[in-house]
Amino acid sequence: MNIWLIVLLAVAVVLCSILIFRLHAFLTLLLAGLLVAALTGDKAVTQYTNLEVAAGKMTDSEAGKLQSQPSLISAPSRLATAFGQTAGKIGILIALASIIGQCLLESKAASVIVDRLLKMTGPKRAPEALAASSFLLGIPVFFDTVFYLMIPLARSLRERVGKNYVLFILAILAGGSIAHSLVPPTPGPLLVAEQFEDVSIANMMVAGLVIGACSSIVSLAVARIINRCVEVPLRFAASEDPHSADSFGETANQDNPANGTSDQHLPVPAQELPSLTRALLPITIPVVLIALGSLTAYLTKQEVIDAALWTDILRGMGDKNIALGIGLVLALSLIKYCPAAQRNSLITRSLASAGNIILITAAGGAFGVMLKQAGIGPAVASQTDSVDGLLLLPLAFVVTAAVRTMQGSATVAMITAAGILQGIASAESLPFHPVYIAMAIGAGSKPISWMTDSAFWVITKMSGMTEAEGLRVISPMSIAMGFSALFFTMLFAWVYPAA
Repeated sequence: MNIWLIVLLAVAVVLCSILIFRLHAFLTLLLAGLLVAALTGDKAVTQYTNLEVAAGKMTDSEAGKLQSQPSLISAPSRLATAFGQTAGKIGILIALASIIGQCLLESKAASVIVDRLLKMTGPKRAPEALAASSFLLGIPVFFDTVFYLMIPLARSLRERVGKNYVLFILAILAGGSIAHSLVPPTPGPLLVAEQFEDVSIANMMVAGLVIGACSSIVSLAVARIINRCVEVPLRFAASEDPHSADSFGETANQDNPANGTSDQHLPVPAQELPSLTRALLPITIPVVLIALGSLTAYLTKQEVIDAALWTDILRGMGDKNIALGIGLVLALSLIKYCPAAQRNSLITRSLASAGNIILITAAGGAFGVMLKQAGIGPAVASQTDSVDGLLLLPLAFVVTAAVRTMQGSATVAMITAAGILQGIASAESLPFHPVYIAMAIGAGSKPISWMTDSAFWVITKMSGMTEAEGLRVISPMSIAMGFSALFFTMLFAWVYPAA
C-alpha cells in the first residue's frame, strides 16, 4: 500500500479514536501502530532491515527474524518489540522524574522555590517570578501538576493586588507549558529525542532551556497585552465551590498534595521547610551532569582532551539515567519534610502516575517505529528535497500544530509528528542540527489550545474562567507561545546551525 495512504489512515485512526470514541491515548496509539504494521508490505520491511543492518543498528539474525514471516502475521510481534524498546529507553527516566517531582511538591520544596522568587521580585514583578518558577518546576513536574501548584498563588496575588488575574494565570503558562513541550524529561520532548537518532537528551535539554527561556519572555509580553484586553473576575474555581457538581471539582483535590490544593501555601514553620539550595538541587544537578557528560564525550571524541579515568567517570555520571538517579537521591532527602502520613506511599503514588505516562509514550514510540518500517523516512525525504533548509522548521511546526489542534494532546501531537518527520531529522541531510526539528515539533505542540485540550479544561476550571473567557485568554496565548518558540528555533538554527 502507498505509504501516504497508510499515514493518512493512521492519523485518521488517532483523531477518530480520541475525538469520537474518547479512547485512551495508550490504546489509540497502539491501534494506530498495529494498523500501520499490518498494512506494511514485506518489501518495505526488507528495505528497512537492510538499511538498519548497513548502518550497524541491527544484526543479520535480527533482520532475518523480521523478514521471516508475512507482514500481517508479524505485525503484532514487531509492534510489541518496538513498544518494549521504547519503554526501555524512556521508562526509567519518566519514573525517576515523577518521583523527583512528587518529592518537590509534598515536601513543599516547590513552594520554597516559588515563594523565594516572589520575595526577590516583589509584587510588581510577580508575573516574572511566576513564569520563572513554572518553567523551572515544569522540567521534572508534569504541567497539570505545576498548574495545580501555582494557581492558588495566582488567586492570592489577585486578591492582594486587586487586578491582573489574567496576567498571573498566563505567566504560569508562559513558563510551565513551554518547558513541558521543549525540555526533557517530560514525555513529549523525551520521546522526540529518542525518535531522532542524531538528537541526544543533552542536545534536547540545552536547546529546550535556551529556546524555551526566550519564548517565555516573549510569551509573557503577549500575556500583558491579553491582560489589558480581557478582564476575568475572581470567582470560585470548580475545585473550591462547595456547591459545584462538576466532576473535575469533585475529584481533583481529594487530599492529594500533588494537586496543588490551597494547603500548599498555608503558613508553615520555617524549620519544617527545606532550604532553597536543597529545593533546587534535585532539578539543577541532573541538568548540569547531563550537560557536563555530553561536553566531556564531545571533547574526548574531538581529541581536545585525552580519555582517562576521570573522563569516563564524568561521562558515566552524565548518562541520563544516572544523572536522574542522582537527582532522585537528592529528592528523597526531602522526604523528611513531607507529612508523616504520606511518606510511605509517596513513591508508590509517583510510580502509579508515571506508569500511565510510560505506557502512552512507549505506545507512541512503537507507532513511530512502525511508520519507520513502513518507509516514512525516504518518503518524507523525497517530498522535502525541494524545501529549503530553514523552511523545514515551519513544515514540522505546521504538521504538529494541525494534529494538536484537532485532537488536543500536545504529547500525542509530538509523538505523531516525530513519527512522520523522522526521515528528515538526520544530520547528513540538514543544513542545521536536527535538534532544531525537534524544537519546531515542540513549538507546534502549543497551538491551538481549545475545547479538545484537557489542559484547557484544567486551566478554566481551576481558575474559575468560563469557556468563552478561556477561548479569549488561553487560545491566543497558546498561539503566541507556539509562534514565539518557532521564531527562536529558526533564529538559532540560522545563527548557530551546529547547535
